Amino acid sequence: MDGSSRKEKEDSNFTNISLVDDTDHSSRILHRKSKSFLPKMMSADMDVDAENQVELEEKTRLINQVLELQHTLEDLSARVDAVKEENLKLKSENQVLGQYIENLMSASSVFQTTDTKSKRK
Repeated sequence: MDGSSRKEKEDSNFTNISLVDDTDHSSRILHRKSKSFLPKMMSADMDVDAENQVELEEKTRLINQVLELQHTLEDLSARVDAVKEENLKLKSENQVLGQYIENLMSASSVFQTTDTKSKRK
């Protein structure tokens, strides 16, 4: 047998099965033709596709969860900043009111301290 007829005979024992999307023809490998092998391979491809789909859905779910948590964190940070601002404002108002009350008490005779020792003598 010459080299070309041997090659044709060998090629008839193999079939091309794509390992990637049909649009990419550069990644093909040869497998022996077998009636029992092809259904297993197709089943394996479906399992891989299902696994990839589940993995993609899980990644998408996790990305959405991370984004939601980031937005929640931003909202909480804004709320903390608003509460800090309000706290500073209230502290300032309390100081003003404290000073005002102190001034009223010092101006009023009702709140004047009396020296009990000098009255007893």
